Formats: sequence, structure tokens, C-alpha cells
Amino acid sequence: MATQKTSFWMTPKGLAALGLIGAATYFLLIEHRQHVWQFLPYLILLACPFMHLFMHGGHDHGDDQSTRGDDRKESEHRHHH
Repeated sequence: MATQKTSFWMTPKGLAALGLIGAATYFLLIEHRQHVWQFLPYLILLACPFMHLFMHGGHDHGDDQSTRGDDRKESEHRHHH
């Protein structure tokens, strides 16, 4: 029986987090617009590592032990002539 893992953002806690993030962003942009523009280049640079950390969960990086072991044996065989 195949079970599909539900995304955190679709759970009640995830939706509440999205609402909180949205409200905080709205008030930050409305009340502190000058500060946001001042730090915008740094915010864009900070977005890169956060996107890398949080967005790589949706696809497989080859963490399967059987596949990884076969790849290592193959690469060791090619490099040790």
C-alpha cells in the first residue's frame, strides 16, 4: 500500500505559519518600507541558502543505500586500475 507524504504547508500548522508569515510581511512592507528597501540586496542574498535548505526536500538526492553502494563500487573500480 503506497502512502503519500503530505506537505507540511498543507497541514493546519503549516497554513497557520503561512498566514503568520504573510501578515508579518504585509506589516513590515507597510510600516517599514524604507528599511526593507535599504536591506533588500541582503534579503535576496539570504534567500539563496534558505531556498537551498527548504526546497530540496521535494526530490531525491540518491540517498538509497543500494544505489549509493553500487555507484561507489563502480567508481572505485574505474579509479583503481
